[in-house]
Amino acid sequence: MTLTIRPVSAGSGLAGNRLPRGSAWLSLGASLALSFALFGLLAAADGSPFNLTGAILIGAILHLVVSTGISAAVEGHRQAIDRLVTGLVTGAFLLAMVPLVSVSITVVANGLARFDAEFFNSSMRNVTGEGGGALHAMVGTLLITLAATIISVPLGLLTSIYLVEYGRGRIAKIITFLVDVMTGIPSIVAGLFAYAVFALFLGPGVRMGIVGAVSLSVLMIPVVVRSSEEMLRLVPNELREASYALGVPKWLTIVKVVLPTSIAGITTGVVLAIARVIGETAPLLITAGFTASMNYNLFHDRMQSLPVFVYTQFANQGNPAFAFLERAWAAALVLILIVMALNLIARMVARYFSPKTGR
Repeated sequence: MTLTIRPVSAGSGLAGNRLPRGSAWLSLGASLALSFALFGLLAAADGSPFNLTGAILIGAILHLVVSTGISAAVEGHRQAIDRLVTGLVTGAFLLAMVPLVSVSITVVANGLARFDAEFFNSSMRNVTGEGGGALHAMVGTLLITLAATIISVPLGLLTSIYLVEYGRGRIAKIITFLVDVMTGIPSIVAGLFAYAVFALFLGPGVRMGIVGAVSLSVLMIPVVVRSSEEMLRLVPNELREASYALGVPKWLTIVKVVLPTSIAGITTGVVLAIARVIGETAPLLITAGFTASMNYNLFHDRMQSLPVFVYTQFANQGNPAFAFLERAWAAALVLILIVMALNLIARMVARYFSPKTGR
């Protein structure tokens, strides 16, 4: 019996001719050069400014068309489709990164002007023009967010444990439905709810830090519930069954087995919930108000926060206007840095407290 091996044709898409490694970059460079030249000629013809965004967009589209066509002719249909999809995915990623990079560069460039010692160790009390700082807003943001986290995490985590480990039937379905509804409520509604609840007991016009913390907790709880629920469901049932087989009660199995196994994902969900609310402005305008003085007491008088500080500096510009804008940009930069610090803390917790898979 003779075994004959036949070469696979290039058009099959499984094997055959291949384009050189640098062909994609060559196609991209040529497409961008042609697009830049075309837009340059159009700008010179009618005297309009050069459209950089349009040139890059047309160059990218031309690159996709050219590279896909050449790949189809040389490598076959499958490789051409693969190159097209790869280009679309890469382009979508770069397009999504444009606003993020643009916002980051803008905030850093404008916020560094007031990133000085005075900004971090003074408030706006008795300051009407240049100078002053946002210490009172930083303290208010940390206190309000900390109080909201203390309220939200136990409630959200216990709710998710109930839904995964105990919840059955109609009650669990109702809770799940209500959590899904709460996930989509506007932040202003959460602020109005918290204000209305406290106004019933303390009278209209109440403005306190704890009221703002309650409004933020209304927004945090559904995020914590949904993220923690998904992490708890990822814990293998074999771990639970092994614990039950050793005679460990269910509550102790949850505390000693289920929660430590999913602690990394739960921590990530909590950080996402904090990032969801730390930049909220509308509910805190209604519930906590704004002030120019320091306030360390969540249960007494108005309390400033960084988002509200940014809003008030932009909305109520005085003389000179640049001083108010510089303080607003600096506060926005501080807010971004706080969110970055929270993400770093979450990564450290996930690294050191997640279960180790190695022996």
